[in-house]
Amino acid sequence: MAAALARRLSGLLRPLSVSVRTRTPVLCNSPSFIHPPCTFSTAVAAVRAPLRGAVSQTSRCSILQHVSALVPSLTWQPCRSLTYHSVKKGKRKSVKSVTERFMRLHCGLWIRRKAGYKKKLWKKLPARRKRLREIVFCNKTQSRLLDKMTTSFWKRRNWYLDDPYLKYHDRVNLKV
Repeated sequence: MAAALARRLSGLLRPLSVSVRTRTPVLCNSPSFIHPPCTFSTAVAAVRAPLRGAVSQTSRCSILQHVSALVPSLTWQPCRSLTYHSVKKGKRKSVKSVTERFMRLHCGLWIRRKAGYKKKLWKKLPARRKRLREIVFCNKTQSRLLDKMTTSFWKRRNWYLDDPYLKYHDRVNLKV
């Protein structure tokens, strides 16, 4: 009993750099800087690892990789699931969620509904419900990003009968 308690205490009192070194050789072999998230069980296993195993493994990783094992959000990149080359024809594909949630005007602006315009309307005041029904314009950065996420099919001009957005398709005296 005393031996098990001594081993636990020695593992917990060990310096942090030694406990990180037991996990980093796996991360150093990966080709990119994006690492899987560090779960609680692997962190506990790294802290409780025997000291002789940590000393035998040498680490040749940068400090960023040591820190990213502890804080994985430092090296994560945003994922937008854009397909650059499809499997069948090798063409670029547009993101379906963009074409469902946004609408592109011919002038290059994108419009969208406000967030939560369908959610829990029974508990919202009528003035708030009216504000949520409004349609808002995306800014320049968002419009450029949405243009990158769609193909040229969604950028062409469409003519609809009784189009409620007809007066918004062309801008007058307005620069982006």
